[in-house]
Amino acid sequence: MSADYQLRNRVAVITLNNPPVNGLGLETRTAAVAALQRAQADDAVQAIVITGAGTAFSGGADIREFNSPKALTEPTLHTLIRVVEASSKPVVAAIHSVCMGAGLELALGANYRVALPGAQIALPEVKLGLLPGAGGTQRLPRVLGLEPALDMIVSGTPVASEKLAGTLLFDDLLPAGSDVVEGAVAFAERVAAVRPLPRVRDNAIEQAGLDAFLEAARARVQAAAGPFPAPLACLEAVVASATMPFEEGLAYERDRFMALAETVESKALRHAFFAERAAAKVPDVPADTPVRPIASAAVVGAGTMGAGIAMNFANAGIPVTILDTEQAALDKGLATIRRNYESSVKKGKLGQDQFDRRIGLIRTTLAYEDIAAADIVVEAVFEDLAVKETVFRRLDAVMKPGAILATNTSTLDLNRIAAFTTRPQDVIGLHFFSPANVMKLLEIVRGAHTGKDVLATALALSKKLKKTGVVAGVCDGFIGNRMVEQYIRQAGFLLDEGALPHQVDRAAEAFGFAMGPFRMSDLAGNDIGWYIRKRRQVEMPDVKYSKTADLLCEQGRFGQKTGAGWYDYVAGERAPLPSPLVEDMITGHVAGLTIERRIVGDEEIVERLVYALVNEGAKILEEGIALRASDIDMVYLSGYGFPLHRGGPMFYADTVGLPAVLAAMEEFARGYHGDAWTPAPLLVRLAAEGRGFNT
Repeated sequence: MSADYQLRNRVAVITLNNPPVNGLGLETRTAAVAALQRAQADDAVQAIVITGAGTAFSGGADIREFNSPKALTEPTLHTLIRVVEASSKPVVAAIHSVCMGAGLELALGANYRVALPGAQIALPEVKLGLLPGAGGTQRLPRVLGLEPALDMIVSGTPVASEKLAGTLLFDDLLPAGSDVVEGAVAFAERVAAVRPLPRVRDNAIEQAGLDAFLEAARARVQAAAGPFPAPLACLEAVVASATMPFEEGLAYERDRFMALAETVESKALRHAFFAERAAAKVPDVPADTPVRPIASAAVVGAGTMGAGIAMNFANAGIPVTILDTEQAALDKGLATIRRNYESSVKKGKLGQDQFDRRIGLIRTTLAYEDIAAADIVVEAVFEDLAVKETVFRRLDAVMKPGAILATNTSTLDLNRIAAFTTRPQDVIGLHFFSPANVMKLLEIVRGAHTGKDVLATALALSKKLKKTGVVAGVCDGFIGNRMVEQYIRQAGFLLDEGALPHQVDRAAEAFGFAMGPFRMSDLAGNDIGWYIRKRRQVEMPDVKYSKTADLLCEQGRFGQKTGAGWYDYVAGERAPLPSPLVEDMITGHVAGLTIERRIVGDEEIVERLVYALVNEGAKILEEGIALRASDIDMVYLSGYGFPLHRGGPMFYADTVGLPAVLAAMEEFARGYHGDAWTPAPLLVRLAAEGRGFNT
């Protein structure tokens, strides 16, 4: 974590060297400042080039220093940039590969910037609920203009360097494939004697009709910001660049940055950022654990889930064969895949050549022997242990040695499934979420005998498939579905007590869920929950549910796929319409209960839904089913539509305060089906200690 120094003729070349992306951590900042001072003091040096080692100029601030005192220890980013900007000798930033965040802010402090084509340029801080805090909102408008800079800062989206050619951001765009340092040194030699030295801070910002532009920009950004304060704060900081002297604008930007850093929304986004990276780390599976090659795949089952899983492999360039027992099922599955890809082509998300290539990677078969050579096979058949036994005994007989045998089960015991084979070390759960070709979450279920190399391979595969892989232990429902069962139970009890489906969903969606529990059930298929409740009745007869869901299923109202569920649906449309028939069914059922219907407030609805998740999550954490609380949050953020700005159920509980969560649960325990609110011992203990799940 340093900055290397060398002389090339009369040019000092300072190379940021902090793998993997040259994050501007304290050690690197200190070394860079020392190198700059060395170059200043050397009379033989006429100009300075700053670049980055490896595959980045700089990816920005060092994420390892987030939320630590190091980020504010001198020399800070502001100090480093001031040293660059105050240089009496020209400083040239040699940009390649990645130049983002504080890396771009550093480059903007230089006198000149040269770049290679294809370099990714961005100020992505808004994605962490922040704004660029080291001059980005003040300098970028001075080289791009107000509107292009605003678009980049508010979106955080990277832009290829060649698309910014012709702006004041780059003084030279080097030929593709050239040596960026060599080109920058040659440029530095040409401008070494030029005075006065150009500084971005001295550029004027010109914007015709400034007031009208800002009014329209505020309306546009506010409409897109949703619950997050950062986009509007970014806008106001950019406005400051056009309406305040430079130093005042810098101070305004810094104040807004510090204020945003304390918001719950930014803390939630940063929590999710680190949680996603932590999820890939398993304590007893080192990063250098060998992985098995995955050059070909197979999927057993051509239904909606199987087709979606196959698309994931094709999208990643992995040939995949879909196996089913009936040709009609294969034809239907392939038609679904083709239709999904054609939709992407029509929307401009997929080129025709990509369509052809992906379709070409997918084959179908009726014979197990045709998938025997696959490196991995994913079973995606009906959620019934007897059916899965048949499949896994057949796979065990035909698959080559070393093939990974994966099940997409959402609730069943992975260890029992593994026991159907003679190679339990090769068996793992890969629980995709519906629609499998869209949803980011991949729950990776580790069995008692799952090999470490198999687990490491699954984690690597999740990245290749562009999924968020989260490791879970074996229990009924694993992490996500075990928790959501308690959420759904409370939703049912709320109907018994006085709420209606649309009210419960409205409250959940106002809280920020992508959809409420009843809309979610209609989308997934109410018959799935019905099947699970029947199994529960045999295995766990003491667990009680509202009878309303069973009554609904007895009428054949399985959700969107049957055109009727908790809601009514118009053919060809997905909009849920409150159903008078369902409301009559609910009130008729409740009339036979020894409970008086009451008005249930939205606050109670949200607390009961969310705290049911939290309490079960605490049990899962204590049992070791989840490795860490943040893994549970990632499951719910990436697979269940939990609001991102609230950081996941466990993080949300931390922000509310565990004593407050426990107090609410104790109140619910005095009500209808209060036995559902027995608090998890971990929750009680952490609340007593004044701690949180993530602290």
